Amino acid sequence: MALGSIISTDRQAGEARAAIAELDAALSSEQALASVVKGLPHEVVDGVRTSLITERRELSSMLEAYKCAKTGDFGLLKEKAGNDPGATLIVARISQGLSQKELGRKLGLREQAVQRYEAEKYRSISLANYQKFASVLGVGWRFENFFSATNGWALASEVSPNEARKVLRHARSNGWFAKAERSDEDGLSQLKRYIADHVVKYGAPSLLKTGLNVVDHSEDWVLLSWKAQVTRRAEVIIKNYKLSYRPLEVSWLVDLVRLSALDDGPLRAIELLRTHGIVLIIEPHIAGMGVDGAAFLVGDVPVIGMTLLRDRLDNFWFTLLHEIAHVILHYRTGLAAGFFDDSESPAVDELEETANAFAANLLIPEETWRRSPARISKTSPPVEALAEQLGINPAIVFGRIRMERNNYALFSSRIGSGVLRKQLLVGEQ
Repeated sequence: MALGSIISTDRQAGEARAAIAELDAALSSEQALASVVKGLPHEVVDGVRTSLITERRELSSMLEAYKCAKTGDFGLLKEKAGNDPGATLIVARISQGLSQKELGRKLGLREQAVQRYEAEKYRSISLANYQKFASVLGVGWRFENFFSATNGWALASEVSPNEARKVLRHARSNGWFAKAERSDEDGLSQLKRYIADHVVKYGAPSLLKTGLNVVDHSEDWVLLSWKAQVTRRAEVIIKNYKLSYRPLEVSWLVDLVRLSALDDGPLRAIELLRTHGIVLIIEPHIAGMGVDGAAFLVGDVPVIGMTLLRDRLDNFWFTLLHEIAHVILHYRTGLAAGFFDDSESPAVDELEETANAFAANLLIPEETWRRSPARISKTSPPVEALAEQLGINPAIVFGRIRMERNNYALFSSRIGSGVLRKQLLVGEQ
């Protein structure tokens, strides 16, 4: 179900009502919830319950805004649209009592064309066509409302030559360009275009903040370039597989954790996530980036990007589960802005703490960990026994011991170093 931040059609309103009914059924009793969280450690069930309550509240709020708009009160709908130029056009159509078909007739377009534009909140529309829609709908607009004052072109023009060359080298070596560029100037021009297109579609760089670092990266052209590339790759997958994410489905997390015990588990994880409406993209980090993983939305589809900055199995599985925690726990409360995480950063905020706890308990439930001799062991057998008991890769347990004891020389040969890039960076994911 693709709803975004606003409901704009009767069909979407019907989908929202159906989703709310499903959520009500799941939350109606502990027995009903048990069928949703079957197999998950009890330590994560409260987090899932909270996420479902949040999803219901947000859907209800969106539905109420649409219902009010249908009666002529557009305040709530405008509030939810915010300053988004595409959502503003949708609200303007609704406020004038026009159907998508009627708006299309006024513009000489088929209803399906308007549907496509609105489905993506006009992200791919040209400036000239945006002007046409705005004029017909009586929407006042300024150039800076369409292209943010801190748009990609402005950001690209201010980047230092050294940083530009660094990103350009990375782009070339990792096949970012569809066609070979003729010169450095041509390559940089393509990068600028990528950045500008990304900002127009997905927001101004001021929204780009890291999670674990709790730092504003509004001027971080390197990180924005990486995110733009991850997004472009994700868009292709979303289109080809027609992905849709369902917040009510979570029991598959058990299967995901168990994949860690398999040699090709990381590859299988990409496929499993895709079947549940989540895109996982492995895109190498650009020199100087301190990001292990990221989670954000492309439309309504959650996208996870991983850099393999630290080529270790323990880091991979914790980082992946951490980003998935953001998807499940913060789908409508932060994922639109995105999380960009360094798993070894000591600075965390409340959202990151909840994601850390969720990931840790999915891999090794806290109650099991407290009772296990592996926690205090100085030898491998108890650690391997716990991993076998849980059905996970031993590297995950060894990694947790190293982290808790703050001794990264301990068990350094048992954390699965040097296997991920060989497996995940060959060909396309």
